[in-house]
Amino acid sequence: MSEKKQRKKLMDLSVLRKVFSYALPYRNKIYISIFLSVILAVLSPLRPYFIQYTVNHFIADKNMYWLIWITVIQIGMLLVETALRFYFGFITSWLGQTVVKDMRVTVYKKILGLNLSQFDKTPIGTLTTRTINDIESINDIFSNGLIPIISDLLSIISILLFMFFTDWRLSLISLAPFPILIVATYYFKESVNKSFIKVRNAVAALNAFVQEHITGMSVVQAFAVEDKEFKKFNEINKQHRNANIKAIFAYSVFFPVVEIVLAFSIGLLVWWGGNYSANAGVIISFIMYLNLLFRPVRMLADKFNVLQMGMVASERVFKVLENEDVTPNNPTGINSGFVKGDVEFKNVWFAYHKEDYVLKDINFSIAAGETLAIVGHTGSGKTSIISLLNRLYPTNRGSIKIDGHKIENYDLDFLRRRIAVVLQDVFLFSGSVLDNITLRNHEIDRSQAIEAAKMIGVHDFIMKLPGNYDFNVMERGSTLSLGQRQLLSFIRALLYNPSVLILDEATSSIDSESEMLIQHAIDKLIKGRTSIVIAHRLSTIRKANKIMVLDKGVIKEMGSHSELMDLRGHYYKLHKMQFEMQETI
Repeated sequence: MSEKKQRKKLMDLSVLRKVFSYALPYRNKIYISIFLSVILAVLSPLRPYFIQYTVNHFIADKNMYWLIWITVIQIGMLLVETALRFYFGFITSWLGQTVVKDMRVTVYKKILGLNLSQFDKTPIGTLTTRTINDIESINDIFSNGLIPIISDLLSIISILLFMFFTDWRLSLISLAPFPILIVATYYFKESVNKSFIKVRNAVAALNAFVQEHITGMSVVQAFAVEDKEFKKFNEINKQHRNANIKAIFAYSVFFPVVEIVLAFSIGLLVWWGGNYSANAGVIISFIMYLNLLFRPVRMLADKFNVLQMGMVASERVFKVLENEDVTPNNPTGINSGFVKGDVEFKNVWFAYHKEDYVLKDINFSIAAGETLAIVGHTGSGKTSIISLLNRLYPTNRGSIKIDGHKIENYDLDFLRRRIAVVLQDVFLFSGSVLDNITLRNHEIDRSQAIEAAKMIGVHDFIMKLPGNYDFNVMERGSTLSLGQRQLLSFIRALLYNPSVLILDEATSSIDSESEMLIQHAIDKLIKGRTSIVIAHRLSTIRKANKIMVLDKGVIKEMGSHSELMDLRGHYYKLHKMQFEMQETI
């Protein structure tokens, strides 16, 4: 979004209503904060008024008795006002943080339900910014934005009423420089606003860049491009710094201007009061009024900017919340009963981008308990098939059925719990081995995990790790080898007792010991289950009931190993090519 468009949406009332809809459960706190704003607006000008009265009556008349009492009263009022301001600040901040907490949960839940296509085209760093930085800015709408602005405006109105009630001529004289302050405030607000937008954009760019490059640090170092990537980072960082410096410059100019205008106003006040014999109490009270008046005016511009940037952040957050590209769920669909695992693809077409189809009119079926192996060159559409089966992506045309029911007719959670996926690139989260096996599902205890590990012959390997099942695998499983990570994923799959098992076979890049363990685990997992295996080594799929050969999204051949070898077609050529390469090696 361009800066111009962003600025147009700064005070979008519809966005503001959406933000405050999250505050409705805490409306009592809003009412209390508004009530406190009114009370504080009245209390603020009372102190100058009392001082004026004290000077003109008790000090002038040397009435020590009432002087002491009025001093005690003012001290009491000051203490009450301080307590009320503390509570006002606390309650607005509490409201902001509570709304932020609720919104962050809602946004994260929304992100969890987005189609994978959204993650393909949206940088992770950008979503991180939306979930953390932008939502944190929404807190400012409550703690430093709308409600404090209302409070300051009420204070300004109250002070002006007291001033004009006391002496309207003196009020007009002392407020004569006020238009200068209004003009300065406007230009300050606009300047800082432009800078803040650039700062927000730079923060999002920094987050996206750092997230991406830390994740891909091995590539950066392997190709010795550290200097080039550092220069790119430095450029983005400079943009962030320059945007902040412009905001700092605006603050550095604006606050001295406010002080000069205030001094000018006090000078006019003293000149007029001296020439036209205004009493001392009025002069003192007006000096206090002006200080009380200029303080909120000085801060209003800053608070408006805070509010506006909160609105910009809100706009970005609601764009995520209102994203319609989600996997639709049917909560009233099939969510119980036994799933046998009959799988059928009928006239399935699929494209990641518009009509650039990667799967074209795919038709096949797998009976419960059978194993289907899928082979083909890179980009032939193998991974796309398994992504469609558990609804990671929606089909463009055609239908996919399990046990005769369209997959869309199943409750999404129920469907995905019946389909286990073991990918080639196993992702492990920072945490213990047990946490990664169970995925923090409290319904699965340690004994069940141990039993599953023993069943597929992985228990001994885990026990050799420091801390065994409590061993911290670190982020992305960096402390484990590829083979070890895959073994853990097999236990994870077994624990969920799936009806359909999807395996992206990855024995080609691991050592022989791990390969034996993995092959044993595969045999255990496949037994009695409908299985779809993406085959990289053709030697491992000879026992498959069906072998499907894909090429550029089209099924070229399908049959058993012996049937396809007899055809001497695509499978025969792939098989021959692979074994010739092995012999060469």
